[in-house]
Amino acid sequence: MEMVRRMVADRPVVIFSRSTCCMSHTIKTLIGGFGANPTIYELDEIQNGQQVERELQKMGCKPSVPVVFIGQQLVGGPKQVMTLQVKNQLAPLLIRAGAIWI
Repeated sequence: MEMVRRMVADRPVVIFSRSTCCMSHTIKTLIGGFGANPTIYELDEIQNGQQVERELQKMGCKPSVPVVFIGQQLVGGPKQVMTLQVKNQLAPLLIRAGAIWI
């Protein structure tokens, strides 16, 4: 889990993704639509992607992608992100993390 912590440190929004995953694309589009510029790690394209994916699974992320961290805190996968959006809580979370300014 230390590797994941280092990857999300000092970044307002981090998305762990796979380049071929349609839900990953949807979550990246949603967050980008707010004007945020998330750090995106495509696990199928980075050298240690399988190790990162195992760490995410140990953190309780199932499925392992997409996984979103906002303000260095684990938000979760697509279900949790979409729930925040439906409840109008995603934008305030992005603002508090310094990912967007309104």
